[in-house]
Amino acid sequence: MNGGPSGFNNAPVTRIFLIACALFTVFFGIQGRSFKLGLSYQDIFRKLSIWKLIVSVFAFSSTPELMFGLYLLYYFRVFERQIGSNKYSVFILFSVMVSFFFEVMALAILKDPTANLLTSGPYGLIFASFVPFYFDIPVSTWFRIFGVRFSDKSFIYLAGLQLLLSSWKRSLLPGICGILAGSLYRLNVFHIRRAKFPEFVTSFFSRLSWPSTGNPPTASARNLAGNVPSYTTRQAERTYPSTAAPSAIEPPEDCIATLVSMGFDRNSARQALVHARNDVNAATNILLEAQAH
Repeated sequence: MNGGPSGFNNAPVTRIFLIACALFTVFFGIQGRSFKLGLSYQDIFRKLSIWKLIVSVFAFSSTPELMFGLYLLYYFRVFERQIGSNKYSVFILFSVMVSFFFEVMALAILKDPTANLLTSGPYGLIFASFVPFYFDIPVSTWFRIFGVRFSDKSFIYLAGLQLLLSSWKRSLLPGICGILAGSLYRLNVFHIRRAKFPEFVTSFFSRLSWPSTGNPPTASARNLAGNVPSYTTRQAERTYPSTAAPSAIEPPEDCIATLVSMGFDRNSARQALVHARNDVNAATNILLEAQAH
């Protein structure tokens, strides 16, 4: 299972965030200051360390955490492709701020001035992303290993579990706070899922990012984003005749999300669903056949 097409196509915000995490982690690791990045009661309530608050959002405190964290961030770029860079930026900001609020509350309750209770890194964003991953990403394959049944999503859960327990209590608490933040986003508190930044914000990230190293979209995929190629259109209409005009059928959002999670472009997925009368399986065949031609 992957997060769609390789590279960062249609995921500029994820690319910038991932690069920032890597650079901050390497920078403080070279200086030998990684162990000082975790937040404690003193950092918040005694001597407010602004630099720690900022750095703790990006920098991991160890190399294993960095590897698993970057892997999960890279995979979860599928959500930026699904909801768009603008709303994904809102999701990042909401997840980071809400999870940080829960972490501060936990520090205030525990009140241990000597312990470094919270590890650093974007745990809030990563574990908030597991909420839509659980609910919105479908299982595509099942298999057995030594009689135990696994799905293609199991590897993502195992990577998340490894990250969650990497520093035991210091990483467990930020992970739980991230899951709470993701749950609140899914519940659409304060109508947060409708919120959007001004367009110049996300366009700034697109200009700031260098060209993606992933596979460029094929000609057939680019054609499908605007108009489904005539060959596949004729086949869809022949196989799935409709009395209503295809343009009058608006595909459900969950059907579009299912196809996007498989790695297809959002506009392409919508066009294929229109011509397949919102049949996800038929739309998948249309998209695959369009890529083959």
